[in-house]
Amino acid sequence: MNRKYKTRIDQALQYIEENLSKRILLTDVAKVSHFSPYHFHRIFTGIVGETINDYIARRRLERAINTLIFKPDLSMTQVALGNGFSSSANFSKAVKLYFGFSPSEIRNPDKIKDSKIGKIYSKYGKDFNPSDLYPTRLTNEMTSAIYREDTIMNIEVRDIDGYRVCALPSTRGYESKAIYEAWDKLIGWAASNGIKRDEQQRFAFAFDNPTVTPIDKCRYEAAIVIGSNIQVNPPFNLSEIPKGKYAVLYFKGSPEETIKAQLSIYSDWLPDSGFEPDNFPMLEHYLNDVRVDGHIEMEIHVKLKAMVSS
Repeated sequence: MNRKYKTRIDQALQYIEENLSKRILLTDVAKVSHFSPYHFHRIFTGIVGETINDYIARRRLERAINTLIFKPDLSMTQVALGNGFSSSANFSKAVKLYFGFSPSEIRNPDKIKDSKIGKIYSKYGKDFNPSDLYPTRLTNEMTSAIYREDTIMNIEVRDIDGYRVCALPSTRGYESKAIYEAWDKLIGWAASNGIKRDEQQRFAFAFDNPTVTPIDKCRYEAAIVIGSNIQVNPPFNLSEIPKGKYAVLYFKGSPEETIKAQLSIYSDWLPDSGFEPDNFPMLEHYLNDVRVDGHIEMEIHVKLKAMVSS
């Protein structure tokens, strides 16, 4: 992809993310990207793979469902208005149509009697089950499988210095093949710039929740810590991990168990921690190579800020 096109589409995506709680006009997004509004929607669809309206609707719904789950103290109306819906009724209708379940069913999956299929399956081929959003609702059998002897978990709050990183996005979200391709390119790049493979500090920016977002639409960026003297050029991006306080969960287990470990931070630890997540994506700090060892060993980082009293 042409670098200028990608940069301008990235500006459009960033504008959308920052304004999901408001009304977003195509002309405004086109203006931010510096493309003609007459052609912007075709350029956006061609590069992103979704129409701009579909993209905005999907991101708004995904963020709303995450808010619904991880901020249970908020009312349906607060969740709806805070995520760009004009009313709780419109929010409920949109959620039911897209996910196949009402907001109250997603908040209380134990009350669901029948499995349902929403637009998310017909449009993206993704199964959606509200129970998957709640690690603490797992059966005893599943729990024992997750917390078996070789799966070790421990959370601590840690002050972390900022890092300068070179990043490379996965072209197909959380799909394994695309993730490995991104890492192979990035690891090779770092080695060619004098960072030995066994000395590389490898992080990943995990922007989305795959229990809500289709796997290939999840945003994932591989990243390696670099010194101030290293130049970064396309297709790689210069980025940073900001200094701050982070909840750090040590995890060792299978790739399939990772999402449950991540969600446990939000469902089991955060509510009583005195903190809330800061506006920064989840990080995965890899301590081994899953392709060599057959399991993942990593630290999951969630940037924190003090709880704001409502």
